[in-house]
Amino acid sequence: MSACSKLSTASSSLTTHVRTFTCLATTTTTTTRVVPHPPDLVKWVKQQGGFVHQAVKITTLDDNNKGLGLGLGLVAFEDIPKGSDLIVLPNHIPLKFDANDAVLLHLATKVPEELWVMKLGLKLLQERAKVGSFWWSYISNLPETYTVPIFFPGEDIKNLQYAPLLHQINKRCRFLLDFDKEVKNTLQNLKPNHHPFGGQDVDASSLGWAMSAVSSRAFRLHGQKLSDGTRSNVPMMLPLIDMCNHSFDPNARIIQEQDPTDSNMLIKVVAESTIKQNDSLFLNYGPLNNDLLLLDYGFVSDSNPNDCIELRYDGALLDAASMASGVSAPNFSAPAPWQQQILSQLNLVGEAPDLKVILGGAESVDGRLLAALRVLLSGDEESVQKLDLNTLKSLSAEAPLGIATEIASLRTIIALCVIALDHFPTKIMDDEALLKKGVSGSTELAIRFRVQKKYMIVDLMRLLQRTVKSLSSKEANVSQG
Repeated sequence: MSACSKLSTASSSLTTHVRTFTCLATTTTTTTRVVPHPPDLVKWVKQQGGFVHQAVKITTLDDNNKGLGLGLGLVAFEDIPKGSDLIVLPNHIPLKFDANDAVLLHLATKVPEELWVMKLGLKLLQERAKVGSFWWSYISNLPETYTVPIFFPGEDIKNLQYAPLLHQINKRCRFLLDFDKEVKNTLQNLKPNHHPFGGQDVDASSLGWAMSAVSSRAFRLHGQKLSDGTRSNVPMMLPLIDMCNHSFDPNARIIQEQDPTDSNMLIKVVAESTIKQNDSLFLNYGPLNNDLLLLDYGFVSDSNPNDCIELRYDGALLDAASMASGVSAPNFSAPAPWQQQILSQLNLVGEAPDLKVILGGAESVDGRLLAALRVLLSGDEESVQKLDLNTLKSLSAEAPLGIATEIASLRTIIALCVIALDHFPTKIMDDEALLKKGVSGSTELAIRFRVQKKYMIVDLMRLLQRTVKSLSSKEANVSQG
């Protein structure tokens, strides 16, 4: 059984004398909250000294914005002018990892930095278990289930059809299963008054719930001022603010301002533009590809400008691509010494090379891959040595080593795109037919994820083909002239 399969079948042990963990996997996109009828979160924020614009309300979202996920969100119930404060949280409302509990601090040291969300997740679990927690009004409004892929059925993890994401999912599942053992070993034989979770059992499922809650809702913002005048970077959960959904064209943004009454920072959400009645409030979560949006937030963004695919820089793969594209090329696996030196500068060869290259995203083509192809396909050492690496890496630098070399480089990249598409066992038409038939929520997310990868590859191929066509016309004009 895989790590993810083991995690999806894990169940939480429940007790009756504390607030229990009921952390369940889900295959639907509907949202239930930790308790059926939680306290009014807007009212709580105001009671704690925060501010909420009178027109901002919590409501259940429909599915008009496909890919953002269903559930609760914030909506303007009347027009809100640009520049208006929408939500203001004083410093004591965000949930941060500031535990002084020795056991919790020990467990936090076992969390790798790349999975910092689990550290804050431990604090969240502690507060969820605690009767009388200051944050109960917030925690009780959190979703009981999440649509992140660590909770997908095994078949739907396979349905993603993309090895780099499968690796990350399995890595997280393996961590949760291992960390579950670490937590159990640490908590066994503790006296109730020393138990950070009130004597309640914590397992991989509840740890997964906490990690998913934090990954999908936490922000990294400025914390206390340091001795050098800068401020620390602190992960925190922002009650109510974290109910704003994501858009790459947001109508609101988060800012931090000095609290006029003390030395702490206020956290604000401000209207970036006029927000019309019945519009949802949107923040930009950052320039994230669909791998991270699905892994951390549980949704996929259609036509995501940051979406990309990962490839491994490999001479044999480049040889296959050049042959498929009809490019007459040297053996990519055996570059000349001067080419080897440039590849070393690009960190594509050497003692500890970084062989991961990207197609798609903001750059369209990984600059290191483009530079390597230009250098290897040129063979003109003198011309190459006249150019700096930034020029060689830039797709906007038009044919820096001549039109013929540029066309050969771009055709090789187009062939890499074809190879990448062929690695998906299903075609776009097949995927779209499955979506029309109706599938479970997790299956739909998995299919939509792979469809967006394929569309991204097709769009990149079309962009490069247009560039090749333009260059070919120029080459023909030059030869005729």
